[in-house]
Amino acid sequence: MTKLWRSVLMMCVLLLAAPAWSADNDYRMGTGDVLRITVYGQPDLTTEARVGESGNITFPLIGEVKLAGTTPAQGETEIAQRLSKGGFINEPFVTLNVVQYRSQQISVLGRVNRPGKFTLEKVSRISDALALAGGIVPDGSDVVTLVRTRDGKPEYREIDVIALFKPGGEASNELVQDGDIINVARQPMFYIYGEVNRPGAFRLEQDMNVVQALSMGGGVNARGTQRGIRILRRDGNGAMQELEAKLADMVKKDDVIYVKESLF
Repeated sequence: MTKLWRSVLMMCVLLLAAPAWSADNDYRMGTGDVLRITVYGQPDLTTEARVGESGNITFPLIGEVKLAGTTPAQGETEIAQRLSKGGFINEPFVTLNVVQYRSQQISVLGRVNRPGKFTLEKVSRISDALALAGGIVPDGSDVVTLVRTRDGKPEYREIDVIALFKPGGEASNELVQDGDIINVARQPMFYIYGEVNRPGAFRLEQDMNVVQALSMGGGVNARGTQRGIRILRRDGNGAMQELEAKLADMVKKDDVIYVKESLF
């Protein structure tokens, strides 16, 4: 068999053997994960092992291999290099699959039905984590915060949950990792008073304008007018300012919309 043909064959084996999540190279293995490792053409080396407390597994011929903190692809490379350098197999082709997930713990907090800590048993994304927590409650925000620690420092990232389910939103539905915290805050509110049918506090939806806000309040009543609508809004210093509102203006968090009585 020529070297070129062997490479083509191995590539076919890789495509057939790769798990559905193989493109998700960010997953990092950890203590408790159960791995299945195969070496092409070497059935005696097929191994199923659990990552121990030390972060290692024992593999035939090469002994202990540290895999905790590495991706499956990195684990494949490490085992292949050690088999090759040890003179055991020439150009080994190694496939590593995670068959059970036990090492990943995340927290989902805030406005969800079942806040708390969860152990992941499979590769999971933001949407999966929210589902584990029973979903977002009605007053929960459409934008959640992902808190992740890198190099000992927390990183904060906002994820638009609505956008996850729109075309192209899959890119934002990223993998969750061990130690991640997903926090769902209360949805921002706005308030509408004056001559409307249902004055009160309402959930502020994304890109909501004054017309849409008025409809949430049941519309202007028979005594009211759409002329001279005012918005009370706090500026950057916290001081309240009164603004004349146009129907197409965007409504912001904590805005107070006031509809005046018609003079005629």
